[in-house]
Amino acid sequence: MCTLEKRGRVFILKLTGDGDEHRLSPAVIDEINSTVRRVRSDPSASRSVLVTTAEGKFFSNGYDFSAGRSDLSLLHLMHAKLRALFANLITLPLPTIAAVTGHASAAAFCLVMCHDYVLMRRDRGFLYMTELDLDLEIPAWAMSLIRLKIGSPAARRAVVMTSAKLTAVEAAEKGIVGGAYDGAAGAGGGIVDGANDGAAETVEAAVRLGEDLVSRGFDGHVYGRMREILLKEVLDEIVSCDTSSACVRNNASRL
Repeated sequence: MCTLEKRGRVFILKLTGDGDEHRLSPAVIDEINSTVRRVRSDPSASRSVLVTTAEGKFFSNGYDFSAGRSDLSLLHLMHAKLRALFANLITLPLPTIAAVTGHASAAAFCLVMCHDYVLMRRDRGFLYMTELDLDLEIPAWAMSLIRLKIGSPAARRAVVMTSAKLTAVEAAEKGIVGGAYDGAAGAGGGIVDGANDGAAETVEAAVRLGEDLVSRGFDGHVYGRMREILLKEVLDEIVSCDTSSACVRNNASRL
């Protein structure tokens, strides 16, 4: 379901299967989280960078709701496992980059936003919070991530209150994309830090960005702790939700 490659000090986590939607079932989330833990445990982690990407048309099409409809306990399990993955990424002691090479919907959109930098291919794919179109509520822990990661109120309204499907170019027009990636860290204040032509080009741009970040000699433990402070609200919401059975109650009745 996913592979881990290391190029120098750049780890590349790839969701595999060219014809796969990479739906986030409990098993898929477990494998991603296990791979992230492998990165964390590597002796070079605190001087490295993680790039997350995927094969095929989809980065990920979100939760595997077919499983949730047949077994409500699996829906609760997916929520819990995704929260654990988000906490793992947010507390990771190294910079993280999402190379979005296809559609990223709902939970997968939030997975993208858990990364420090986001590069997106220009010629295919969109970012899409599906919940409004499905009559589902976005849980508080995910909404806190959206508030902290999307700086523009107008952009947040488009993402949350209209379920806009945003390509890299459309996101740039709305001020969400900082501009075309030029080999340096993006300066934009929104979701995506660069738009690139094609899947391979997007991944290579992410690797170059990763190499640039590594060359700056960050102490990953310091970097990770600063990220934890910046995203404390998200981590607090995750902990709060882990102690409450009400987190998925409203959504569960509508599946």
